[in-house]
Amino acid sequence: MSSPAIFLDRDGTIIVEKSYPSHPDQVALVEGAIAGLRAMAKHGYPLVVVSNQSGIGRGYFSIEQADAVERRVIDLLACKGVTVAAWYRCPHAPDAGCACRKPAPGMIHSAVRDLDLDPARSFVIGDKWSDIELAAAVGAVGILVTTGYGNLDADRARKQRVAVCRDLVEADAEITRHLALDRV
Repeated sequence: MSSPAIFLDRDGTIIVEKSYPSHPDQVALVEGAIAGLRAMAKHGYPLVVVSNQSGIGRGYFSIEQADAVERRVIDLLACKGVTVAAWYRCPHAPDAGCACRKPAPGMIHSAVRDLDLDPARSFVIGDKWSDIELAAAVGAVGILVTTGYGNLDADRARKQRVAVCRDLVEADAEITRHLALDRV
C-alpha cells in the first residue's frame, strides 16, 4: 500500500526566503524548522521537498550552484537529525510551460513514482498560494505557513478554509489535528 507523505516547499518554508539563493552562505533555516520537521517525522511519513527554482531557467545561477545550496540545506538538517526522503526541483523559468513548476503536479508525480506515495493521503506545506494549488491538484491537504511570503496569501487561505500556520511547528500541530479527525 502506498504511503502518505509530507511535501514541503524549501525557500520561505524550511530556509529563510532570499531572492534566488545561489551560494551556500545564503542558507539559513527558518525559526522552528528543525522542531517542526522533527515533529513531522514522528508521523512516520516521508518528508519530501518540492521546490520551484526558476533562477536556473532564468540564468541567475547554474545547476551546480543550486546543487551546492541544496547540499547546504541537507547538511544543516542532517546535523540536527532531520532526514528528507527526496528532493525535487523545477529548474524552469515560469514561461517554460513545463509540467513540474508548482502549481503543476509534476514534482509530486515523480515522487509518487519514485517512492510509492499516495498524494491523496498526504500534506503539502508551503509559503505561497501555488503550494496550496499544488495540494488541490493532487488531492492532498494544503497548509500555508506565514514564513517567507505566506502572509501575502493568509487572508485568501482563511477565506477558503485552508489552514494558516505561523511556522512548521504549527503546521505539524495541524497535521496532528487532521490525522486525529481521520481516526474518529
